[in-house]
Amino acid sequence: CALVGPSGSGKSTMAKLIARFWDADSGSICIGKTDVRDMPLDQLSGLVSFVTQDNFLFDRTIFENVRLGREGATDAEVERALAAAHCEELADKLANGFETLSGEAGGALSGGERQRISIARAYLKDAPILVLDEATAYADPENEEKMEAAIRELVKGKTLIVIAHKLPSIVDADQILVMDHGHLVANGKHKDLLESSAEYRKLWDATLFSKDWKISRKEGEMNV
Repeated sequence: CALVGPSGSGKSTMAKLIARFWDADSGSICIGKTDVRDMPLDQLSGLVSFVTQDNFLFDRTIFENVRLGREGATDAEVERALAAAHCEELADKLANGFETLSGEAGGALSGGERQRISIARAYLKDAPILVLDEATAYADPENEEKMEAAIRELVKGKTLIVIAHKLPSIVDADQILVMDHGHLVANGKHKDLLESSAEYRKLWDATLFSKDWKISRKEGEMNV
């Protein structure tokens, strides 16, 4: 299930309600037929993994940060999670490999590196519901393919809820929810929404338009 909409439309808020970062003022969020507010927090945490665009890491080693996904995981299981998240070259790049400290709030690593470590942590946790909030936001073109491959491994057999600004990445979603100003304004599959939803069509047209952006330089001026 993909959540799309302009910035500030409520996509991240909707996703965070699922993980109960805060509670809904009205209505309910249910997993199965159980309101998440009626679940012990430990149980809900075990059901939902959340990978955001701004991933927090503790000032511990990379290995220890990944193991936080599941206490008691063996070294071999942590290593498999790191491999699944395509972190191998990260170990080669850092002086102490996976024993390198992440720095305060992960500050010793780039945004893309923090995201891959968070993907490894979610892989190790192996929760049945996975929420991805722009999980490749900081990926440069060189690493985006690796991150997408890591996510493909991560989502196998899971219920996936993804927040995306890159609409081509979610055209095959089973369901797309269109948000606008805090409201759900349309839902359906990509082809149906192109015909039935003016809001979705506007987002899609903006995506196509952005693909044609180019910068050309003439003497004394720059045109975009």
